Amino acid sequence: MSTSAMTERGIDSSVKVNGRRLWDSLMTMAKIGATAKGGVCRLALTDLDRQGRDVIVGWAKEAGCTVSVDQMGNVFMRRAGRHGEAAPVMTGSHADSQPTGGRFDGIYGVLGGLEVIRTLNDHRIETEHPVEAVIWTNEEGSRFAPAMVASGVFAGVFTLEYGLSRKDIEGKTIGEELQRIGYAGEIPCGGRPIHAAFELHIEQGPILEAERKTIGVVTDAQGQRWYEVVLTGQEAHAGPTPMPRRRDALLGAARVVDLVNRIGFAHAPLACATVGMMQVHPNSRNVIPGRVFFTVDFRHPDDAVLAQMDAELRQGVADIAGGIGLETALEQIFYYAPVAFDRACVESVRRATQRFGYSHRDMVSGAGHDACYLAQVAPTSMVFVPCVDGISHNEIEDATPEWIEAGANVLLHAMLERACEPA
Repeated sequence: MSTSAMTERGIDSSVKVNGRRLWDSLMTMAKIGATAKGGVCRLALTDLDRQGRDVIVGWAKEAGCTVSVDQMGNVFMRRAGRHGEAAPVMTGSHADSQPTGGRFDGIYGVLGGLEVIRTLNDHRIETEHPVEAVIWTNEEGSRFAPAMVASGVFAGVFTLEYGLSRKDIEGKTIGEELQRIGYAGEIPCGGRPIHAAFELHIEQGPILEAERKTIGVVTDAQGQRWYEVVLTGQEAHAGPTPMPRRRDALLGAARVVDLVNRIGFAHAPLACATVGMMQVHPNSRNVIPGRVFFTVDFRHPDDAVLAQMDAELRQGVADIAGGIGLETALEQIFYYAPVAFDRACVESVRRATQRFGYSHRDMVSGAGHDACYLAQVAPTSMVFVPCVDGISHNEIEDATPEWIEAGANVLLHAMLERACEPA
């Protein structure tokens, strides 16, 4: 089918992905780093990550793609368009996982992109623009912090030097590990035009399944602020020290945890507020804690609300600490502005969803994704499908073949619409 024929006939719902082929590809990848509970452990730039990349690259070459790798190890698998120098329509996600990750997080977006390319081949569709599927390096951030660092370098948020110098707990850098596994590319990371970009992903939350919706049309992504907090009091014996004379750092931390929770509820329904990590010193059962380190994670799609949450946290911590004689150190270590995805790309996703008659709703992404950085340099949007019980970052993460196929069909048609635009 030629591009002109498609224009005359329109893109109809008879052009579909091969759902069985996509599912089989996902299950093949799930064997690489498989865990006992049915999940995967493919940490970024490990031998298992290399093995997974090699399999995907092999599939892409079988589909006729040219493959290139940039300086951050991002892998670009390109299907040629009628105009070879035209800006590509891009899709992709990540192949790395959490230590106890699931079979769909990230990799669904990569293999969904590959399935789009395979389907274009099946139907002999020639697009005006090239179509690219991408593997982004180290999206999870579970081995190398921060998360999404390679797409961040691509978008100019981080420098190349910063990205390559990130270290794991053993002191190994991203640059060293890219060299070791053979994915240290030579082409520049970023700085090239993109006609449009899409990312396909499981929701990682419970909304779509609870509302019996098949597709989430992602309009925005929440902004984020991450903090590290240290409360310092005084260690003392748990027996002889009277209650009024104590400077209990853990008591202060407990009150801040409650404060964080109250801030989240005060800005519901879109706010999220979490204390996810805590270290108590000296962590002895009969010693009053003298020092507590903990983290705070705030998220909201409105930057003004996020700033208000920040102010409430700072004032609340100061009041709590002052009331019981604690010293405080509160540092914001990460700020990520809310993302409004490109309205034209959002509408392409919506039209594709309606073309198939899938039930759907607009959504705000609560998690960070490579698409959030990509949106700074290209018109971008996302497609969500449900996951069972909303569970992700967990070995029991699951999705149905029907959801997986539906999301890929929407991705195919959204990309086709943009790839067939004049170059």
